[in-house]
Amino acid sequence: MKLPFHQNASPKIFENARFLKAVQTKAEEVLWRRVRARKVNGFKFRRQHPIDHYIVDFYCHECRLVVEVDGKIHEQNDNPDYDKYRTQVLSNAGLTVIRFTNDQVLRNTDFVLNEIRKHLTSPPAPLRGGEGGVV
Repeated sequence: MKLPFHQNASPKIFENARFLKAVQTKAEEVLWRRVRARKVNGFKFRRQHPIDHYIVDFYCHECRLVVEVDGKIHEQNDNPDYDKYRTQVLSNAGLTVIRFTNDQVLRNTDFVLNEIRKHLTSPPAPLRGGEGGVV
């Protein structure tokens, strides 16, 4: 099954994704600096990427990998159940979803990056002109 790049995301989801890029959390900012421009094993990550009616924090299309960074809000009310459901929907679409807390990203970024590397399984696409190199 070939997963469409944006899996039928609506224009409103794209608008929301643009907004989320502008107001990213400190943890998202830290992780983005470390994964952007193919800095992790040559794989390209996108941030606040629309997939169907969801927006995932980080997405590597080459590996079908979703990386979520969860703040304290994810521990409140019905959010843990919603996150579990959302993860299941994305998994059923053929994506791998891994989650980290803001605290993990901020206090142990190298651990988070090593966990992400464990899921980078397919070879990265060839670099196009203007894209960064491998770290």
